[in-house]
Amino acid sequence: MTGTMRLIDVLKRDEFVVAPGVFEMLSARIADRMGFHALYMTGYGISASYLGLPDAGIATYTDMVSRARTITEGIVTPLIADADTGFGGLINVRHTVRGYEAAGVQAIQIEDQEMPKKCGHTPGRRVVAMDDMLRKIEVALDARTRQDTLIIARTDARSGLGLDEAIRRGKAYAKAGADIIFVEAPESEEEFQRVGGEIDAWLLANMVPTGKSPEISVERLQAMGFSLAIYPTAGMTAACSALKVAYDHIRAHGTTQGAAISSITMNELHDLVGFPEIWEFERRFVETR
Repeated sequence: MTGTMRLIDVLKRDEFVVAPGVFEMLSARIADRMGFHALYMTGYGISASYLGLPDAGIATYTDMVSRARTITEGIVTPLIADADTGFGGLINVRHTVRGYEAAGVQAIQIEDQEMPKKCGHTPGRRVVAMDDMLRKIEVALDARTRQDTLIIARTDARSGLGLDEAIRRGKAYAKAGADIIFVEAPESEEEFQRVGGEIDAWLLANMVPTGKSPEISVERLQAMGFSLAIYPTAGMTAACSALKVAYDHIRAHGTTQGAAISSITMNELHDLVGFPEIWEFERRFVETR
């Protein structure tokens, strides 16, 4: 169902991109109907929802690209997708970019962590030498077959090496040709201000409430020089909270009635998953017999 909207066109018009995190098809379908410029396929969310495992380099390229393909086939909004470290060395980076691109992903995020990588808002992350990441960027840019496929270069240097090193890497990655720069986990609004003021590129901010970074409004981020904001955990944490409330109520009362949470109707759920298309098919080809 991938539509004709191109993320690169939105960015060239200087329109700020807000991308909520999606982690399976219900979240993707709901977000797809809400008019966002892009959706963000979160590695944390895929690891958790698909495998039931932490985002610690356990999900494979095959796991991730298959989820990306499933999501893009069911939405019309451009998809930004987490590709971890490129899942290996330089040949793996080339394979990853080509696979994600063929799956319909419009922006591919590759980070400079050592393998196995970890979630950007957890401790103990280590980064590779900057030159190694620059080679990955070179390979990623060469591997794409469409110029509207965007390469996002993420650095996790802030936590272990400090903000100065993270900014130095961001500048180098931009100079190497990465389309979007992502400095992970600045620890204050002042640090976001420095990133926005010192790196000349389309900049992505990661908004993770209760994570390492403060949550900053879109208006402030745009004023600081950022072009995109992703919200990887927003849907996931809300869904987990709602599930807990719903299940607690059933266990305590033996019914769903009176639960302190809103729910959609079965007809709305049928519409969300695409039953009207099935019913139309049956009217045309089955009931006419």
